[in-house]
Amino acid sequence: MIAQIVVDVIHENVAKPFSYLVPDGMVLRPGMRVSVPLGRRQVDGIVTELCETCDVPESRLRPVTKALDEYAAILPPMMELARELAQEAHCPLSETLRLMMPAAMRTGRVQTKREPLAQLMDGVQAQEAAAAQGRSQKRATLLKLLVDGKPHPVSELSELVSAPQEALKKLAEDGLILLFDHEVFRLPYEDMDTRQSMAPQLTPEQTAALSVMLPGLETGSGSYLLHGVTGSGKTEVYLAMVQRVLELDKAAIILVPEIALTPQMVGWFRDRFGPRTAVLHSRLTDGQRCDEWRRIRVGDARVVVGARSAIFAPMERLGLIVIDEEHEQTYLSDKHPRYDARQIARSRCTREGATLVLSSATPSILSFAMSRRGDYTLVEMPSRVNHRPMPEVTVVDMRKELAAGNRSIFSQLLQQKLKVCFDRGQQAMLFLNRRGYNTFVSCRNCGYVVKCPQCDVSMTLHQVEGSETGELRCHFCGATAEPPTVCPECGSKYIRYFGSGTQKVEEELHRLFPNVKTIRMDIDTTQKRDAHYQLLTAFREGKAQALIGTQMIAKGLDFPKVTLVGVVAADLTLNLPDYRAQERTFQLVTQVAGRAGRAEDPGEVIVQSYKPEHPCIIAAAAQDYRAFFTQEFERRRTGLYPPFTMIARLLVESEQAEAARLMNDRLYDTVDAFLQAHPAQKRRVLMLRADEAPVKKIRGKFRYHVLMKVFEHADSEPVLRLLSELTNVSDPLCQIYAEFNPATLI
Repeated sequence: MIAQIVVDVIHENVAKPFSYLVPDGMVLRPGMRVSVPLGRRQVDGIVTELCETCDVPESRLRPVTKALDEYAAILPPMMELARELAQEAHCPLSETLRLMMPAAMRTGRVQTKREPLAQLMDGVQAQEAAAAQGRSQKRATLLKLLVDGKPHPVSELSELVSAPQEALKKLAEDGLILLFDHEVFRLPYEDMDTRQSMAPQLTPEQTAALSVMLPGLETGSGSYLLHGVTGSGKTEVYLAMVQRVLELDKAAIILVPEIALTPQMVGWFRDRFGPRTAVLHSRLTDGQRCDEWRRIRVGDARVVVGARSAIFAPMERLGLIVIDEEHEQTYLSDKHPRYDARQIARSRCTREGATLVLSSATPSILSFAMSRRGDYTLVEMPSRVNHRPMPEVTVVDMRKELAAGNRSIFSQLLQQKLKVCFDRGQQAMLFLNRRGYNTFVSCRNCGYVVKCPQCDVSMTLHQVEGSETGELRCHFCGATAEPPTVCPECGSKYIRYFGSGTQKVEEELHRLFPNVKTIRMDIDTTQKRDAHYQLLTAFREGKAQALIGTQMIAKGLDFPKVTLVGVVAADLTLNLPDYRAQERTFQLVTQVAGRAGRAEDPGEVIVQSYKPEHPCIIAAAAQDYRAFFTQEFERRRTGLYPPFTMIARLLVESEQAEAARLMNDRLYDTVDAFLQAHPAQKRRVLMLRADEAPVKKIRGKFRYHVLMKVFEHADSEPVLRLLSELTNVSDPLCQIYAEFNPATLI
């Protein structure tokens, strides 16, 4: 038998399957991981198929060294998906196969964790054997502890009998007990307080939503867009659908956009489904990630909750994929090979006969347009559970606050509402989508702004414990620097700090309310493992009255005691140079407003803005998605932005600015020549431009791009295919990426 094997090496010279002999007695199946010789070294690989003959003479074939697992790591549908992704991304199959497994599993860094156990041998009478132990009270005690005949962890016995190892070894030598070990899985959130809960009585709206989607679930079909306002009980609908999936002996994947949301969602699903729930995301330890992956692969876990990468979970008999907060840009991977988890979900559901549910209180413009076109079945939940009122939203004009002499981050109204909230013993959330203390440092004399030497962006001032001056940090590459005391350009001492981040919001809140305890959640405070879980648990338990954070606190979180939400600066995302700026602003403001008043007490929201008359802010304050969709859809139709067109670009990066510019010009000329030679394709291209990228340098690499606006049409396919093919242009100094409707155009 001959195995076709893709080796786990990313290089164009080995970007194809190689033939190896299968030694006698070795059992292999497609998808299994193996170790094989490649040149003078041993490498891992994946079996893609088995055959009896190949083009290479058998005498030249080398044998497979060994199988690394007893089961196929890559299931047949996932192998098809990897091939599809490799074709779309124009990359080697080995690169997309890496997405299907934990990185530590491929590198062999993680060893299986095993635990020693002790068990009474069959036929041994524990009491009689204990009495026969003479003066060894320790052995007698151990035999009595093992009287039930069940396996007991040695660690458990050690808590009752000090240093039992030698005594257990003697009992095993005497044939009274059996000592052995078994694999122990490293579970995330082991200290999570979970309790088995029963499904509550569903509301009429929840029942109506389920009645639309359950028929598709029964037949393994259907794609749905679940549009429910914040607090409408969408999660309970997911739970009911997963319950039915498990009754059908199938499996489910639930995706969440932020790691911050994962512990809460895991808690809800573990409460309902117990140890059948697994979790996958990038903040797990290598051991946890590998163990959770193996639990899923061997079928111990049938429900997976996780962030974007969990879409590749190795589920057999997949029955349901739910993408919560489907509008979030975090579902787009900007690392090569680039992918959109929502498209991967559609592909998996179609291939494996599963149901897809996209869910959001603020669906993306594209998804809602697709539902109107009939690509998704629209299911709506327009009211909160038990008809609780939506929070009352007030928009404050910060221009008037400034004119009245208020230079605080907080408007007078927000200060008053915070005092009332804290005096009542309730909780508040303050949202500012910018971390740090000051957002940039500038010279008042010459206008110089301190920028990162590796990136073309201003550095942000962060307060650091034990430092009087703080520290400048780059939010792109992580570089740090001391804040200047004089201007590096003109030598002036007029160095000033501008803008506000979450650290400054926290400081200002402490100044106004010195006795109020706060928790801040941003990238700076959530670096450590389980930090999201610990911070959110502390807030839920009432250890702080105020939660201050960036967009990671803006959606999905459910805190019954939160009655006030303050949006400190609603205009931040509105001013981004991106055609989606208004959509993202509406989504963020609407989502964070939805955190207030989710229990018995009504909620209030204060939205601070320098553009209170902007239609986007007005629609968000009214929590009126359809009004916003109508105005934004028309704006994009007029400006010919997606979904009416596609934004595509070739991004060039190089450590040498001139090399990046020359390559960009070369790519532009190639695309332009193609369009001149193909009139049908040229008619579908509205714009073609070569330019510096908006952020000209990131992590030491200079960036240029060829930007296109293209009609989505059959005639456009050759142009898009050309862009993908141009990523393979060989140049040792440049990296080229093709992006289609990218998450960001920086």
